[in-house]
Formats: sequence, C-alpha cells, structure tokens
Amino acid sequence: MIEPVKNSNKRQEIKMLNRKLLEISGVLNVESFDSEEFLLETEMGYLMIKGQNLHIKNLSLEQGLVAIEGIIHELAYVDGNTQEKSKGFLGKLFK
Repeated sequence: MIEPVKNSNKRQEIKMLNRKLLEISGVLNVESFDSEEFLLETEMGYLMIKGQNLHIKNLSLEQGLVAIEGIIHELAYVDGNTQEKSKGFLGKLFK
C-alpha cells in the first residue's frame, strides 16, 4: 500500500523575471541575507539564493511571500537530511 506524501498539503511557487526579480511563496522565515546570498526557510525546505546586488523588494511572512531584486545566479535547496552538506553550508554561513 502506498502511503501519502507528507508534503502533499504544502505548496510553493517561484517566479523569476529576466533573472532580475524573484517572487517566492511558501516562505516561513528569512534565516540570513546579504547582497550576495539569501537563505530562506520555506515549506519545501531551506532555499539558498545567490547573486549580485540582492535586496528584498517585498516581504510578508504572514502571507509567506518574499520578492527579491538583483542579479540572480543560483537557486538551490539545502537538504537538511544530509548532515555533511548542511554542516558545510551552515558552517560557511556563520564564519
């Protein structure tokens, strides 16, 4: 018998316009940010955004929405289940 996926009721939407504007729904918290890197806690896990001249255009944690402007280079989910990757990534963040 197949068990239902635990994340089935969670939803996240990511929209990017010309690598200059990023709109993300399903955001629970902004863990850290600077002009080159954001770390967001989302419904689907931790999302890392890398780029240049990044800044928050709009933030509404009540609605779970974040809009980021700048030049976007990379989006990646950081898997919390893999301790080696998350320790290395989080260790790098808190140097």
